[in-house]
Amino acid sequence: MACSATSTTAALISSNPRPRAFSPFSQSLPLPNSFTGLRAPLLSRVARSLSLSRAPHCRRSFVVKASGELPLVGNTAPDFEAEAVFDQEFINVKLSEYLGKKYVILFFYPLDFTFVCPTEITAFSDRYEEFEKLNTEVLGVSIDSVFSHLAWVQTDRKSGGLGDLKYPLISDVTKSISKSYGVLIPDQGIALRGLFIIDKEGVIQHSTINNLAIGRSVDETMRTLQALQFVQENPDEVCPAGWKPGEKSMKPDPKLSKDYFAAI
Repeated sequence: MACSATSTTAALISSNPRPRAFSPFSQSLPLPNSFTGLRAPLLSRVARSLSLSRAPHCRRSFVVKASGELPLVGNTAPDFEAEAVFDQEFINVKLSEYLGKKYVILFFYPLDFTFVCPTEITAFSDRYEEFEKLNTEVLGVSIDSVFSHLAWVQTDRKSGGLGDLKYPLISDVTKSISKSYGVLIPDQGIALRGLFIIDKEGVIQHSTINNLAIGRSVDETMRTLQALQFVQENPDEVCPAGWKPGEKSMKPDPKLSKDYFAAI
């Protein structure tokens, strides 16, 4: 925290429902007509307000705990247990097993054997060692079965496949994981391109959701992860726009922040 006195941030305690049991079997799904990402906009949700009381001689904390409803950022990540493919074998993945041990990059993609998806999946695999050095696991999720995942991994990249990956691909055939993370498109039965960064305490600290036709940036995911780890290791600092390791951070204080602005 930024001050030794009692934090002035209003904290709302959350709880998340347990997902249902998973089945490894699924039927093959046709490519949806709107796979290009042209969908009607979602209805906006009413924003909740947080009241912050002022305390003298105490710097306001910039870490907020959310309620049990959306947004997910600030909440404990919904736990799940599901089958996955890794190293061309079927394994079991449980998110809570990483608790207290690793950060997690959890990303959703619509379907196996499609177009934008393999460019993202292989890009994360090619950069896996960099995430590993940051004590971070990468997990990919789609609604396809583990058998579909396995067939895609066994397909060469030049033929639109994935080849061997350095992290697991999770099967969400029940669609309960996608639903619990708020990325499921109910009328199509597939997930938007959601990405979540979960810290070692199991709290979601970052999320992005792209429509189906828009691929994500591994560089930006890496930069955001590095910024998150920096502010958790330096709780009296915040990261300005575009911050990268080694660059100047700033103090979340009206007077001390001027040191940053004076230096740029």
